[in-house]
Amino acid sequence: MTLPEQMTQLARQAKAAARELAKLTTVEKNSCLLAMAEALEKNSDGIKSANARDMEVGAQMGLSAAMLDRLKLDDKRITAMAKGLREVAALPDPVGKLLDERTRPNGLKLQKISTPIGVVVIIYESRPNVTADAASLCFKSSNATILRGGKEALHSNQCIAQTMVGAAQRHLPKFPVHAIQVVPTPDREAIKELLSLTQYVDLCMPRGGEGLIRAVTECSKVPVIKHYKGVCHVFVDRDADLGMAESIVMNAKVQRPAVCNAMETLLVDKPVAGKFLPQIASKLWEKNVELRADDATLAVLDSKFKIQNSKLTPATEQDWFTEYNDYILNVRVVDGVQAAVDHIAHYGSAHSDSIVTRNEATAKKFLAEVDSAAVYWNASTRFTDGGEFGMGAEIGISTDKVGARGPMGLDELTTYKWIGYGAGQIRT
Repeated sequence: MTLPEQMTQLARQAKAAARELAKLTTVEKNSCLLAMAEALEKNSDGIKSANARDMEVGAQMGLSAAMLDRLKLDDKRITAMAKGLREVAALPDPVGKLLDERTRPNGLKLQKISTPIGVVVIIYESRPNVTADAASLCFKSSNATILRGGKEALHSNQCIAQTMVGAAQRHLPKFPVHAIQVVPTPDREAIKELLSLTQYVDLCMPRGGEGLIRAVTECSKVPVIKHYKGVCHVFVDRDADLGMAESIVMNAKVQRPAVCNAMETLLVDKPVAGKFLPQIASKLWEKNVELRADDATLAVLDSKFKIQNSKLTPATEQDWFTEYNDYILNVRVVDGVQAAVDHIAHYGSAHSDSIVTRNEATAKKFLAEVDSAAVYWNASTRFTDGGEFGMGAEIGISTDKVGARGPMGLDELTTYKWIGYGAGQIRT
């Protein structure tokens, strides 16, 4: 079978499975998820064995220690996967919700009802636990899913998916076997072929670095929900409580610097720069954060510390656009909230941005004019997360403007249709 034939078969099977999934009740879906969770725990030895093969491949590929750690599955991580499935089972079913209802003057009754999207392709890198997360969310929202992880995790991903599908089939014989599929080849051309099948595939969601997402977007003929990068900002306004500002800045940068909702640029209002910058720089340097600063910031810190500091360097133009995912932070002094808004509009990635201020009018201006998926007043950017938003599980974060935006939970994995109830009405 050629690669195009293989991908067409995969997509066609998913489309048929999606029709069957739409018939399952909430109780049936939840009981399947619980059976899947139990099976993952019972098959931990098999999953770890498959993962050991992937770890060997990853080492041969020269993956870094950090990437190998992301790839590794142990009992704790398998238990966490099972726990995640149980949490998804406990969430409300997003399908079949009444979103809107109206009755027209001629008596025609219209209802807007949430429905599954259909076939969702999810492309991701390294972490095999994403297989269980993504598959469970798609299944709960009655979507068939085709999963394409990194080639270094192929055996782990296949074992996890097979374990879940086998458990669901044993528990519910009418469970469609092709509801959860893993692309069986590491060939990069498989993605291009799969994402050309617009008659079968409804949506693609890439999860990973900017390079992966841009490559997927450029080759796909089906809609793609994108999240290129997280260049997140915190703006400390002249009317900020500087103690609060310090707490928010430190949390936004150093709690988990490698995640997409971590702060990459700190903007400080000119009237408080002389006081706040030395205060926050000392705290950041204690955590080994390198600062890349504009001239105004350099002048304040040089005059305060009067020492050569390897963790304080001039920022380049490219730095302001950069998502570091590391202990590196851009710092700029701006003159007022409008300058902060303008900086974010030019350099930001429409992910998450925050203002720290006691001035309500200033805050409202920032909240209204910063066009990002999540905008905060006196809170850390680290809250942009499905769990923190009370959505339960999350399949990703979208910085798109059309369709889902921000954390994507179960509701964001549905679309809707209109249902009309008539009594013989005809249009005149």
